[in-house]
Amino acid sequence: MQENPYREDRELIQELLKQFENLKTGRSHSFIEEDAFEKIIDYYQEKEDLIRAMEAAEIASEQFPYSAMLLIKKADILLANRRYQEALDTLDQASLLDSGDINLYILKTDAFLALDQQQKAVKLLEEALSHFEGEEKIELLFELADVYDDYEDFDKVFDCLKLILDDDPNNEEALYKICFWTDFTGRNEEGIRLHLKIIDDFPYNELAWFNLAAAYQGLKLYEKAIDAYKYAITIEEKFDYAYRNMGDAYIRLRKYKEAIEALEKVNELAKPEDVIFEAIGYCYEKMRNHAQARFYYRKASHLRQDDSKLFYKIACTYYNEGQWQACIKQLDTAMKIHRLQPEYNLLAGECKMQLGLFRDAIQYFSTVVRIRPKNAGGWEALIRCLYKADFLEEALLQAEAALHVTNGKPLFIFYKAAVLFAMGKTKEALLQLDSAMVNTPKLLKKFVELNPAILQNQQVVDMLARFKRNKSI
Repeated sequence: MQENPYREDRELIQELLKQFENLKTGRSHSFIEEDAFEKIIDYYQEKEDLIRAMEAAEIASEQFPYSAMLLIKKADILLANRRYQEALDTLDQASLLDSGDINLYILKTDAFLALDQQQKAVKLLEEALSHFEGEEKIELLFELADVYDDYEDFDKVFDCLKLILDDDPNNEEALYKICFWTDFTGRNEEGIRLHLKIIDDFPYNELAWFNLAAAYQGLKLYEKAIDAYKYAITIEEKFDYAYRNMGDAYIRLRKYKEAIEALEKVNELAKPEDVIFEAIGYCYEKMRNHAQARFYYRKASHLRQDDSKLFYKIACTYYNEGQWQACIKQLDTAMKIHRLQPEYNLLAGECKMQLGLFRDAIQYFSTVVRIRPKNAGGWEALIRCLYKADFLEEALLQAEAALHVTNGKPLFIFYKAAVLFAMGKTKEALLQLDSAMVNTPKLLKKFVELNPAILQNQQVVDMLARFKRNKSI
């Protein structure tokens, strides 16, 4: 038994290097064996000393001109030096001596890809597949998959991985990769069939269960996906990605409590991640537990401090609780990062309006309208604010501007009618209301929300009653 094999190996390579230096300088005519040259070349390559590695390969090829292995080593160094055509010529020479070395095909493939000759690489590997079996065939299939990826023929990447799994159903690398490519190519039905077959033969393969679940999830079959993820974590209790995806599936099903349990498990098993904290916050927000949602959004923001969206989400939790000042404080932080984000300005305007600070609110809403003039939301908020602030002339002007910019959205006909009623222009207001009701009667509630007291106006009541008799509101 060797007590210190590493030391012996080191002493051996030092002796070989000494012999090689003596051979170069002519101080010794000692003979270096073929496998010794291989060790010398490998040593220099590991040290990234390509000049000496090439020097050794040249001398070795002169001493052993019929050694395919040494020619392949030389070609590898030529590739590292970007001498691609010389590498191919050397590999052609090696193939005449031994066409059964898999490294010939792998290195030729690298050279073809470097020369942007993907089609030659594909043809070479496809032809080579018929000459190899077992692990070598699988290695070539992985190479071919990489070529197809480089060539952007993504369905062929999936096909290669599928062939690997047909030969070796428990190949971890193929199982990991095919999960991504199943989703990317949308070939979820094939993925389901493939992994069900693997599970039939190997029921305790947790990666196959995970991939099956992911394929179900790709087809929005979330219940089936969750069942498959549960099998995966039964086999491998610390399978954090299964818990992560299961949490997403529960969210899609609006089962937020179960989603939180799954996502909390991810935090137990893996390093804390902002996206997991954010997802848990989202679940609590949907459950209307705003304090807990805020807690997790804050955790996420500590890990992703430059993301204004998280401060906006914290602001929303305060808004939903009616805490207008706290909401504005968070929005100020968000807008230090992205000042002109329409959603932030819109919410800030709503808060200011709730606090009765109409002029401030108008400024925020005007910013939204300026940034997104075609979007109805900003115009709606601005006109509503002007109306509540009793700036009726301006509200009428903005309603007309909104109608023009949004190509006559019916909502703004209702708003124009409301403003005209408030200005005492009843006849004109009734005409606008009639026009709005003809176009989109379902938006009447927006008109009423602006001023609920309008339903005390007998002329309005009579008009609505007439519409109710003649049409379905």
